[in-house]
Amino acid sequence: MPKSKKKLVFVCNDCGAEFLSWQGKCDACDQWNTLVEFKISRAQKKSDKGKPETRVECLANFTKNTKDKIKTGIRQVDEVLGGGLMAGSLILMGGEPGVGKSTLLLEVSSKVKKALYISAEESMSQVGERGKRLGLEIENIHFLATTDLEKALTASETSNYDLIIVDSVQTLESEALATSAGSIAQVKAVGMEFQKIAKTTGKTIILVGHITKQGQIAGPKTLEHLVDTVLYLEGEKMGTLRILRATKNRFGNVNEVGVMQMTEKGLKSVANPSELFLRDRNKNAIGSVVGCAMEGLRPILVEVQALCNKTIFGYAKRMAHGLDANRLCLIAAIIENLLGIKLSQYDIYLNMVGGIKIKDVGLDLAIAAAIISSCKKQAVNPKICFWGELGLTGEIRKASFDAKRLKEAQGLNFDYLRPKDLTTLFKSLFG
Repeated sequence: MPKSKKKLVFVCNDCGAEFLSWQGKCDACDQWNTLVEFKISRAQKKSDKGKPETRVECLANFTKNTKDKIKTGIRQVDEVLGGGLMAGSLILMGGEPGVGKSTLLLEVSSKVKKALYISAEESMSQVGERGKRLGLEIENIHFLATTDLEKALTASETSNYDLIIVDSVQTLESEALATSAGSIAQVKAVGMEFQKIAKTTGKTIILVGHITKQGQIAGPKTLEHLVDTVLYLEGEKMGTLRILRATKNRFGNVNEVGVMQMTEKGLKSVANPSELFLRDRNKNAIGSVVGCAMEGLRPILVEVQALCNKTIFGYAKRMAHGLDANRLCLIAAIIENLLGIKLSQYDIYLNMVGGIKIKDVGLDLAIAAAIISSCKKQAVNPKICFWGELGLTGEIRKASFDAKRLKEAQGLNFDYLRPKDLTTLFKSLFG
């Protein structure tokens, strides 16, 4: 008998759009020469025969999920996930190379009854040695080193695992696709296949994703739509602080963040991040102030440092580490316009101590106070904590979650200054 032909479709390597025939230009993203051949084998085709009858039901008759969430044993991770790992969920985790993704997931794997660790980047000895070095119990972890998607899927379905780790989604490839690992089509296929396993078997699956220079997870946005939760692990490789945040979470609050510290024994939860950031602070330093920033729903006291130097260039420099440089330029312009301080003659360097990155506009007041302190060569009262948003006309607006910030500041014996505008702030601090 003649062999049945394989069905051919063509997938755009940039956006993932599918076409029945090849064409030079993708109609979806307007890119040229991005369509690649995708063979669908008989095993991949699904016959309509034997399919269960489609049932449409009333939403009010839903069955409540009574399964308990799986605790990871790491408090900060459980809080970000909304109480733990939900059975049958598909999670995507991204982060810079070397930030500690594999370390964190190995720790989580050691806490469940039975886990499968699929790695296309490391050998069994490498992962095993890391586990022993961290002092983890790894007898419950099964390991598979492969870049073959079909082998990874078979291993995932053969045993009753509570948790499956796939490291990473960009390094697995399917033989059914003509493209190489990491392409749009391959990444999409990996995500869809593991989604089927998670939803049909109730196994929790965590996919590790590489990130781009812009800090986004590499691959099609389809991947982030497929998963239930998207996590990012952030931090500087040379520092010890790590922040875990969720940008999508169907089972919890996306505003929760977890603060951890990298130690010789792995990642450990930080119960009070504010104390960690202020531990070694020089209280009487010029250009140093304490501000209260919001990381998700968590208020954190941080040290903001500013240094103003007379510029030797025709155009003054503005550099910010851990903060938005555009925000620094905006605040400097407001100070110069309202207070008459010639900041255009100064290079301004801004630093967030501890390596943390803050996007909260509620830190405007602390930044302004630090810049003025450095420029005037006068230290600010070390017992004052600053927060508030600065407007272009110099008014100081109440920051979001004001009550939470106040409670955090008072808990560490800080006073709060609430001036109505920048001019009032300047007079109260420097006379």
